[in-house]
Amino acid sequence: MRIGVFVCHCGTNISATVDVERVAKEISYHPKVKFSTTYKYMCSDPGQTIVRQAIKEYKLDRVVISSCSPRLHEKTFKKCVEDAGINPYLVEIANIREHCSWVHPNMEEATQKAIEITELAVAKVSRDKPLEKTYTPIEKKVLVIGAGVSGIQAAIDISFARFPVVMVERESSIGGRMARFDKTFPTLDCAACILTPKMVTVAQNEYVTIHTCSEVEEVSGHVGNFKVKFRKKARSVDLHKCTGCGACWNKCPVQVSSEFDLGLGKRKAIYVPFAQAVPNVPVIDRKNCLWFTPLEAGCRRQPADASGVLPLTG
Repeated sequence: MRIGVFVCHCGTNISATVDVERVAKEISYHPKVKFSTTYKYMCSDPGQTIVRQAIKEYKLDRVVISSCSPRLHEKTFKKCVEDAGINPYLVEIANIREHCSWVHPNMEEATQKAIEITELAVAKVSRDKPLEKTYTPIEKKVLVIGAGVSGIQAAIDISFARFPVVMVERESSIGGRMARFDKTFPTLDCAACILTPKMVTVAQNEYVTIHTCSEVEEVSGHVGNFKVKFRKKARSVDLHKCTGCGACWNKCPVQVSSEFDLGLGKRKAIYVPFAQAVPNVPVIDRKNCLWFTPLEAGCRRQPADASGVLPLTG
């Protein structure tokens, strides 16, 4: 195993509080380190040239870069060592800027810590294994869980990019809590005036499929290949045949507290939660509908009339 260590001055970001020459000298005594050096800007083109030349000259098979955060230049150095013939996953970044020089005013303490950070990176890279990139096909389809205003807007944005969207909402209509609001802060705009056009947009969008009365039960798989299982509760009304004429809820004799109105109003056992509901098709509350509950003594079901209403007689 032949490891090369390259310590960066980072201008004065590191060298102002870390003796970088001493770091390079101390780490050179490590039995697995075959080369160590410093440079003012290791991420620069001349700095990367030093890395590539050292790899070829000293036959290095692993590299440690003691510099800034890996979030900044890890990709840079992976590309650099890959060009020199080393697997890009056999390079480690020792962060001696954010984790050391920037937080230690004392040079002796900062230098000693930088040495230890670099030694840990050497120990880590010595145990690294070469990896190969693999590519997995991605199902370009998006699931949006919850069809409140944020879920609706997400579906609109994604569908405008022409990706299929599946929306799953546990209530009988999309819209969420915003559908209950009258005004929105701070402009006091009408909440329905903002929400309703968005609801209509997703309902009419060919890229969006809406599943109401549905709840996600299981999510499995991985990025690009998720499998989602959701339970769709019975609406008890055919979405495709219903015209939303209102004859059913107008004739329904049952009245119970409305969840949409937080119990302040009443609704029927077959109902649309609010006027702008999407889909604008009623749902039957089976717990309160007389057709689905035991009949009281003396009552019996009669066949449905021409309008499809199931009358009750005593």
